[in-house]
Amino acid sequence: MSIALSGEEIVHKLGELNGWMFENDCLKKNFEFLNYREAMSFLLQISYEAEEINHHPEIFNCYNRVSLSLNTHDAGGKVTEKDFFLASAIDTVS
Repeated sequence: MSIALSGEEIVHKLGELNGWMFENDCLKKNFEFLNYREAMSFLLQISYEAEEINHHPEIFNCYNRVSLSLNTHDAGGKVTEKDFFLASAIDTVS
């Protein structure tokens, strides 16, 4: 089982990421692309990262916009190191 991070740990680790925020027990980030095809390409690329670590984001897509939310189910829906690891991997794709 994963261990939830404290609010202080989350705030500190957010400084290591680009544009992510903490809201409602999730790490969240919005992305905007030139068109739908680019948004879908991005989602396909991050799917490989998510599968590699067996940790999957909640995804919302509308045309060229993608919103991602990360938390860890086996930590009671709280943010863990796994979420920061995936967020960092996603940042390398975007």
